[in-house]
Amino acid sequence: MTSVPHGGRLINRFDFTSTEEFRNLKIIDLTKGQLNDLDCIASGVYSPLEGFMTKDDYENVLEYMRLRTGEIWPIPITLPIAETRIPELKDEKRVLLVYDSDVYGVLEVDEIYHVDLKREAELVYGTVDPDHPGVEKLYKRSSVNIGGQITMFQRIPASFPNHTYTPEETRHLFQQKGWKTIVGFQTRNPIHRAHEYIQKTALEHVDGLFLHPLVGETKSDDVPAEVRMKCYEVLLANYYPEDRFLLGVFSSSMRYAGPREAVFHAIVRKNFGCTHFIVGRDHAGVGDYYGTYDAQRLIDRFNQDDLGIIPVCLEHSFYCKKCDQMTSSKTCPHDVEHHIHLSGTKVRKMLQEGKVPPLHFSRKEVVDILIEYYQKLKD
Repeated sequence: MTSVPHGGRLINRFDFTSTEEFRNLKIIDLTKGQLNDLDCIASGVYSPLEGFMTKDDYENVLEYMRLRTGEIWPIPITLPIAETRIPELKDEKRVLLVYDSDVYGVLEVDEIYHVDLKREAELVYGTVDPDHPGVEKLYKRSSVNIGGQITMFQRIPASFPNHTYTPEETRHLFQQKGWKTIVGFQTRNPIHRAHEYIQKTALEHVDGLFLHPLVGETKSDDVPAEVRMKCYEVLLANYYPEDRFLLGVFSSSMRYAGPREAVFHAIVRKNFGCTHFIVGRDHAGVGDYYGTYDAQRLIDRFNQDDLGIIPVCLEHSFYCKKCDQMTSSKTCPHDVEHHIHLSGTKVRKMLQEGKVPPLHFSRKEVVDILIEYYQKLKD
């Protein structure tokens, strides 16, 4: 009973046959983030998208958080080009999509259109502040997009081949495991005890956990994906029942778009086959740009049948010295003076200062990996 893909079917835009017929086409050089988006479109991660957005979809997403065909979709997936390339590309029917001199795909050119980046920032990120990492990245892009259906000729080399799955593959694995209900968890940080608590709380009510860390582009001060993956592996091996989880990777870039990105993350996990999705404290947030439960409020606005995945909206958890365990305001009767609030930011700051976080912050095995990483940064 895995969820129905968003839009009703999984998209597959791969064609691994010869690319000889396309060799004389004009080229668009992709960034790593755009290459990741291309792969996510082709493999059905971004179903029902079949290409980079044209203006109608882009405008609908900005204004209504929906595609022009009606499906919920909160984040623009676009391909910018330099304005100087408009005369060269405007009459082309197809263009090659290239990364690091390798041809990865072709785009059927439907439209080239201008956008207002400040308006996009306001509607998607809720701020025009260039200090916001998502807005900062947006402002560095061209304000011209090229849109159309894509075909991809080869997969991206997997950074984590043992944990890289397409939605078709995870759905098959869930079926093999006999899981009818699966909860997805998005993360870009090492998992601390508060994360573990909410995952296990959700896991009490479903058959399996799909731990699905984002390993695409993140902020420069975020812990690198290879270090985080070591943390996830050691945590799962020591503290989770081996028949109740699957660790996969999500190759998309982090947008830091808060509430809208929480909805986007839910839809993606729905495509991978999850029936439930955890939305925790300040999901996909950064700094003080979003309220603690803004993401939960936004996702709750959508009709359940429309969204197609069940949001698991959990209270902010903390360690209570009086309870001597992880808990939340729903189950702990004690005053805040007894509470120790955990966060990836707090753990990271302690490690950067050479301090060892106490065990109620993170498991010892995870802390040891992070200490080694931060020590190497100093050396």
